[in-house]
Amino acid sequence: MEARMKNPAMVLDAMQPIQALYKSVYAGGVEPKTLELVHLRASQINGCSACVDSGAKSAKKAGESDERLFAVAAWRESPLFTDAERAALALAEAATRLADRTDPVPDDIWDEAADHYDEKGLAALILMVAVTNFFNRLNATTKQVAGAWG
Repeated sequence: MEARMKNPAMVLDAMQPIQALYKSVYAGGVEPKTLELVHLRASQINGCSACVDSGAKSAKKAGESDERLFAVAAWRESPLFTDAERAALALAEAATRLADRTDPVPDDIWDEAADHYDEKGLAALILMVAVTNFFNRLNATTKQVAGAWG
């Protein structure tokens, strides 16, 4: 496989401001492992192989187990995730699948996330989902190759 072009964010030297967004996300008080799970789940939904690959690797570096990484796609049926992680994953799925329902992020999903995360934590989760979806769209459009980033 070969990418259609370099990642557009690299072509236009936009990586530095994007990295600043990530820095803000990781300063929001949410456990890094949870943020990595959110990134991985959104990338799975969007079919972004480059982000699934890099996300699994980042989650491993953050201390995530293979068992839990394998279960992310079926997190609802797995006993391996905490209530807070489940709330974060549900929020990530809803915010990723905006066109799937008339109320993209229903109150029950929001309220469950708000029960586990304060405003900074919610902001971190939302920004992680947004940046992940941003990269998923760049990578899928340009057919970035999984594993090409190391």
